[in-house]
Amino acid sequence: MLKKEAKEITGGLSKPSKMPGPAYNLPASRCITGAKLAKVAGSVCAGCYALKGRYRFGNVQAALARRLESLNHPKWVDAMVVLITGEKFFRWHDSGDIQSPEHLKAIFEVCKRTPETTHWLPTRERKFFNLMDPNVVPSNLIIRQSSHMINQAPVKSWPWTSTVTTKDASCPAPKQGNSCRDCRACWDRNISNVSYGKH
Repeated sequence: MLKKEAKEITGGLSKPSKMPGPAYNLPASRCITGAKLAKVAGSVCAGCYALKGRYRFGNVQAALARRLESLNHPKWVDAMVVLITGEKFFRWHDSGDIQSPEHLKAIFEVCKRTPETTHWLPTRERKFFNLMDPNVVPSNLIIRQSSHMINQAPVKSWPWTSTVTTKDASCPAPKQGNSCRDCRACWDRNISNVSYGKH
């Protein structure tokens, strides 16, 4: 499969300027848990960056909708493998989240077929974790379960987590031009929790 066809099938990858590699995004409005939390004051999703700014542009909304629809395409896994192969780091869902058990299983398959890529998947969809334990997650994928509320402690039911804090965050991006630069903590299984500053 050529990259042109792979882009047509999947809607293509996004290129977050702060990241060391590409990403794949879906509409934040279709987050199963996040869309509910967006209405809760004090939650991490209240004031979600992916529900405002450039994400509201018509062309961006159309692209997000195409990617969401593409999840049902029978060649989605094959196409994602074509697009991701050769990338050193990849982020799942800089906007959006897991949509179903089938979606998560497809992501696992993509990760297995791109062994040279280190994948990071932040998520709030805890209910899908019942399908697995940490030992069945592909070794090149780290799933970080995100706490729902600002200044909430990391969850204890999963080994890799992320939190949002108004205190001392571990993520260095705000101090270095809003860029990851050399930091790869989010992709590192040896780091149990990554804390981001509220913004």
